[in-house]
Amino acid sequence: MPRRSATMLAATLLLIAMLCVSVLPIMKVPYAEMSPGPTYNTLGQQNGRPVISISGRKTYPTSGHLNMTTVQVTSADYQPSLVSAVIGWLRGDVAVVPHANLYPDNQTEQEAEQQNAEEFASSQDSAKAAALHELGYKVGTDVIVESVVAGSPSQGRLHAGDVIKAVDGTAVTAPEQVAKLVTKHKPGQRTVFTVVPAGQSGGATKKVDVTTVKAPDGDRAMVGIQPGTSHIFPFPIDIGLQDVGGPSAGLMFSLGIIDKLKPTDITGGKFIAGTGTITDSGEVGPIGGISMKTIAAREAGAQYFLTPADNCTEAARNTPGGLTLVKVKTLDDALKALDGIRSGHTDALPSCSR
Repeated sequence: MPRRSATMLAATLLLIAMLCVSVLPIMKVPYAEMSPGPTYNTLGQQNGRPVISISGRKTYPTSGHLNMTTVQVTSADYQPSLVSAVIGWLRGDVAVVPHANLYPDNQTEQEAEQQNAEEFASSQDSAKAAALHELGYKVGTDVIVESVVAGSPSQGRLHAGDVIKAVDGTAVTAPEQVAKLVTKHKPGQRTVFTVVPAGQSGGATKKVDVTTVKAPDGDRAMVGIQPGTSHIFPFPIDIGLQDVGGPSAGLMFSLGIIDKLKPTDITGGKFIAGTGTITDSGEVGPIGGISMKTIAAREAGAQYFLTPADNCTEAARNTPGGLTLVKVKTLDDALKALDGIRSGHTDALPSCSR
């Protein structure tokens, strides 16, 4: 190669390198980050008050830990540089995911927090129902606002967990009644909900006006809520955690409630953590950020981690040293696993594999 050509090539490569060094650190990419969050012992206290409080029934002393786990996420307006994203991908204690995974449909941070709070309230309700069904108690039902559609006329007026007592003065006893009563209106007309606000079980009702709009799939009126059912419990159970969201603590809340209501100390003093959504019937479902939650659990001191079966493969790819993953599909699976852990018969525990 002629000397002049070689010089020009070297200069060009140097220029490209300089551009990369100057541009890559500021080039933004559409990703977000998750990292291990705090864990909370459902048998313990938070900010000076029990995480789970039960009144009206005899409770029993507990020991050990049944820790629910969380993840921390970056804000909705955070955009890492390409370099930061690559560094995150290389680290084991950060998960870099597409921004839309955490904030779908261009959700704002406030909208995401509201959704997470609503899911958290719903998960608590299901956790209580699953635990009490397991213990043989009868559980009644209320009609509630299950979810609120973002941007709908109900947003900010009705909230997930609100108990719907009546619509336009007509008593409501089943979720399907709500739509029938709303669609008696024309779009643009006002409808009046009589509700007990979420979290105020047994409290006073209030009337909430909501103006209907035209449904996207026809001329019928709608207000933008999904009605569902909540439960009437035979005695008060209060879950006193603040600033925590999402549905993934359901399993651990159920176990914490059961431990307080059973004479048997179900942990045997062991440090157990876990995660998983739960249905009223005790089915355990998958969650997001499993690898961050196992790290958080181990850092807190957990020896065993109750893992939803559908998360097992992902969790097993990078299990922190000293943490045993235990696969569970149901609340009953989790209780049987705790029997094995408590008795020291851990060889037969169902494990997660890649």
